[in-house]
Amino acid sequence: MKKSTLVTTIMFAFMTLLSFNANAQKFPALDKSPMDVASYPNDYKNPSKIVKVTYSRPQLKGRNLSELTPYGKVWRTGANEATEITFYKDLNFGQTKIKAGTYTLYTIPEKDKYTIIINKDLNVWGAFFYKPENDVARLTVPVTEGNEPLEAFSMVFTKSENGIVLNLGWDKVRVAVPFTE
Repeated sequence: MKKSTLVTTIMFAFMTLLSFNANAQKFPALDKSPMDVASYPNDYKNPSKIVKVTYSRPQLKGRNLSELTPYGKVWRTGANEATEITFYKDLNFGQTKIKAGTYTLYTIPEKDKYTIIINKDLNVWGAFFYKPENDVARLTVPVTEGNEPLEAFSMVFTKSENGIVLNLGWDKVRVAVPFTE
């Protein structure tokens, strides 16, 4: 091989390597509905979690909540991928014992109540692929009204007398989802 051909080949390989490296450094912009996690216990001093929910946090941005969560339609309980809930131990959800594991968490909003759905499908986008035949349990809970509106959809676990409550809030809508041990 001629020296000039060898130099050309090495230069081409070097330039190709640089162009791949430059492309690899393009990062996506921040998500408009960032992902978040709520867990119980929610202090970092206690490593023994009982339950954790992973969800994306849509924001109102001047929109009406009823447009974003239409009554009577299955909602992914957040944005982007369907919300996932992981139980690290068996818990009761209404009359149903939920075995430890990971599930999707859907809701059906209504004016005065939400139907909370635990479903065994995983890694699904939104509620577009929701299959009711894969429901593990459903529970209907009342809607209450908060004093202050929340711009971003939020979830937090709290302790109750009988177990744990997953609190959902967005705008002035508040929903408390009970789990018992």
